[in-house]
Amino acid sequence: MSARSTTPHPTPHPTPHPTAHTTARFTAHRPRFLAATAAALGLALAATACGGDGSTAASGADLDGQTLEIVGPWAGDEQEAFEQVLALFEDQTGATVSYSGAGDDLQTVLQTRIQGGDEPDVALIPQAGLIQHFADEGVLVPLSDEVVQAMDENMAGAWAEIGSVDDTPYGVYLKVANKSLVWYNDELFAETGAVPPESWEEFVELSENLADVGVSPLSVAGADGWVLTDWFENVYLQTAGPQMYDQLAAHEIPWTDPSVEVALETLADVWGEEQLMLGGSGGSLQTDFPTSVVNVYSDDPDAAMVVGADFIGGVVTASTNAAVGDTAQIFPFPTIGGGGDSVVVAGDAAVAMSEGEATMELLRFLATQEAAGEWAAIGGFISPNKHLTADDYADPVLGQVAEQVILAGDSVRFDLSDLQPAAFGATVGDGMWQTLQDFLADPSDVTGTMERLEAEAERAHG
Repeated sequence: MSARSTTPHPTPHPTPHPTAHTTARFTAHRPRFLAATAAALGLALAATACGGDGSTAASGADLDGQTLEIVGPWAGDEQEAFEQVLALFEDQTGATVSYSGAGDDLQTVLQTRIQGGDEPDVALIPQAGLIQHFADEGVLVPLSDEVVQAMDENMAGAWAEIGSVDDTPYGVYLKVANKSLVWYNDELFAETGAVPPESWEEFVELSENLADVGVSPLSVAGADGWVLTDWFENVYLQTAGPQMYDQLAAHEIPWTDPSVEVALETLADVWGEEQLMLGGSGGSLQTDFPTSVVNVYSDDPDAAMVVGADFIGGVVTASTNAAVGDTAQIFPFPTIGGGGDSVVVAGDAAVAMSEGEATMELLRFLATQEAAGEWAAIGGFISPNKHLTADDYADPVLGQVAEQVILAGDSVRFDLSDLQPAAFGATVGDGMWQTLQDFLADPSDVTGTMERLEAEAERAHG
């Protein structure tokens, strides 16, 4: 799976050009931007009173004198916020919980400790594929019935499925990212009379209308292949539906399936129209992710919209004078056909690497409304907990983004490229990244693109 940065950056981390020799991916940094957004906005810490319908109550376990260790990807603001959540658990149970951040080396750190027989009690895993990796190695402990019950009470069933391997539940997702968003410059929209669209047809029509009045509709970061996979994943989930998405992600259907053809042809509605993208396809292929955001929110903006996840807010705050929730506004990725409220997500899951009551009680607590509400009130956080509302979030924009995830229910799906072997889903200059870059350059080659994707998927899946 792709490497994932686990240190929050106050400014966007530069991404390599597709020709660079590296397998590090900018998606790895995406959830970390949430912490940067909260810090940059100066969100105040606030207490929250959680409970209510369906929420699993505070822990009644007596764990006095017991110690637990967590290893995860978070540092800086994320670590501080998480430690406040853990303090609630300590107060309720008497347990002592220590957290250490492994940064970009999380997988290596965990693998080394596993080999030395020194696993932490709980690990925080930022890739669904890595959960499967450790489950296959036999180092994960399945969730107890009590933890599964807490998840059932607080989250849509899709989250348990994302955290399961061969129908055995291992992961409790507590911090997620919404990747089905379009960010737009509200000042440009107001000047041109543009209105946020709901459907793909309206989205394309809006883009054409903006181009007609001399405004570049879209800033596309084609230099970073992962950005193009996010476009594809959203379109495919909308056009093919969640079940077909699951089958393609598992390579149970080939990339030459007609459903892939439909998605690519839909993408060509935009990628095949040079005037809809700032600089056309050629300019897009030279634009990296941070630049694509700045193009929309600079003092003299060059484009009106950029497709991307909630962490774009961190780039806006760190690199422009625009304000999130003011000039920087969002609308959901447009619906296509009967696609409805489906959402592509990424996220971090807690998994058990030790057995025992204390470990499972901690995981059960992390699945509750109380734990999620504590972090939501701090900021820089989105929860899949269905009992939180937008009002529970310190940042109204993140509250709006979180509500979209909740409304998607069982139509939530994890980032497809993150579910692939790294050679296919997370390698600069190869696999999905390079093939979609080539498709952006020539959107008429639908058949050739499908055949290449299938050939590379077969090779990567073995």
